[in-house]
Amino acid sequence: MLPGQSGRARITVRPGRAVRGRTPFAVLVVLLLGAGLLGLLALNTALNEGSFELSRLNRQTTALTDEQQGLQHQIDQNSAPDALARRAVELGMVPAGGMAFLDLPNGGAVVGTPKPAQDSPPVKRSTVEPWPGKQPAPGAQPPAPPTAQPSPGAPAATAAPSTAPGPGGDVTVQVNPGPAGGGAR
Repeated sequence: MLPGQSGRARITVRPGRAVRGRTPFAVLVVLLLGAGLLGLLALNTALNEGSFELSRLNRQTTALTDEQQGLQHQIDQNSAPDALARRAVELGMVPAGGMAFLDLPNGGAVVGTPKPAQDSPPVKRSTVEPWPGKQPAPGAQPPAPPTAQPSPGAPAATAAPSTAPGPGGDVTVQVNPGPAGGGAR
């Protein structure tokens, strides 16, 4: 025994807290922590999916940009003057002779002297189809060359084409226009 205590120990019952009161609080805290962790996991997963999608779209953008630049470079090469001249020669075209222009603001005056295009005769017909998408059907006749048609209001005598052999055996077609103010209205 301890000093200061009388011979008997007393047992007293104190009203205490119920053990049951702590259990619901602990369960609530555990559930809140679990829900928070699951929410963070879902958020992290969504962010990672977005990151993968962003990476894929960046790679696709890079590839498409490279393709666009390649196509633009090809267009620039094909639009260069030397490439256009080479393609024109492949199609059988020849450089123009002297050119003449109409100066409309000054009353339609002719500026320059026109000259026919000169090339080493004969000009070979190109075997390259100028419009690759438009190929004639097998056995189809080639289109007839265009002819001069008189205008509906002009008399037949003034609109009849006349032909005259030009330099190098070429045929020049001239159409006599009708009167300046003539024609049906």
